[in-house]
Amino acid sequence: MAPKKTPAAPKTPNDRTLATNRRARHEYSIADTFEAGIVLIGSEVKSLRTGNAQIREAFVRVESGEAWLFALHIPPYANANGFGAHDPDRKRKLLLHAGEIKELAEAQGQKGSTIIPLELYLRDGKVKIRIGVGKGRKTADKRSAIAERDAARELDRDLARRRSGK
Repeated sequence: MAPKKTPAAPKTPNDRTLATNRRARHEYSIADTFEAGIVLIGSEVKSLRTGNAQIREAFVRVESGEAWLFALHIPPYANANGFGAHDPDRKRKLLLHAGEIKELAEAQGQKGSTIIPLELYLRDGKVKIRIGVGKGRKTADKRSAIAERDAARELDRDLARRRSGK
């Protein structure tokens, strides 16, 4: 599959990142990314707005034509009463277009491919998640990716020094 980027919408003052999976791009080589909405209840949104979410262990599966997010831990909101409490590790439905779900189902069927969340964020007051289709990297691949990143960073530094005349 050719790499595909979801176009980024312009940022507004209300947009902010709630949680990122920094290990995802290290552990996996990401081929495609998708932006999805999440079906949440009120106390989950309030808990997310306080910055309490853990997406490191989370993953996505397509089951019976719907995309589901598993193992996203959203702790209960401290000020929620008994009626507003939620199960912190329940599976959550992702809101995607039918074509995107079909692409994810095909990717899920490929050997060695997995669908992982990359970032959880607010956009226009709504909680969104960026998910990626990736394949696991071997240790040597991780080392070469780190070396490439360091080389590019050093090149950028050299160019910046030359531009500034130092």
